[in-house]
Amino acid sequence: QVQLAESGGGSVQAGTSLRLSCVASGSTFPMYHVSWIHQGPGKEREVVAAIRWIGTGTYITDYADSVKGRFTASRDNAKNTVYLQMDRLKPEDTGVYFCAADLSSYGLRSMQYGHWGPGTQVTVSS
Repeated sequence: QVQLAESGGGSVQAGTSLRLSCVASGSTFPMYHVSWIHQGPGKEREVVAAIRWIGTGTYITDYADSVKGRFTASRDNAKNTVYLQMDRLKPEDTGVYFCAADLSSYGLRSMQYGHWGPGTQVTVSS
């Protein structure tokens, strides 16, 4: 079992940056696949970044087209923390951002993660 808690959201203007953090508990966290999921107002959830554990302690990250080139996901296993650096924010980035983790690799194609944080709100004004 792992618990997740996001932080770092806020209200910013378009073109600026935010960095979200997700702190996790659990001794097996380094082998978990971790994703960042965005839900805009009145819209369906979308996986915007998926960190895949290769199996040797190495990770590869995939990004949704909507954020590719602007967002960067990373992780610090020593701190049990994953990050989402969001640059050149746009109004359409507004919404709740969740981190989610699972021992299975769902990538960008599924929401079937076994562990979710409560989410953090991001509001981007034009």
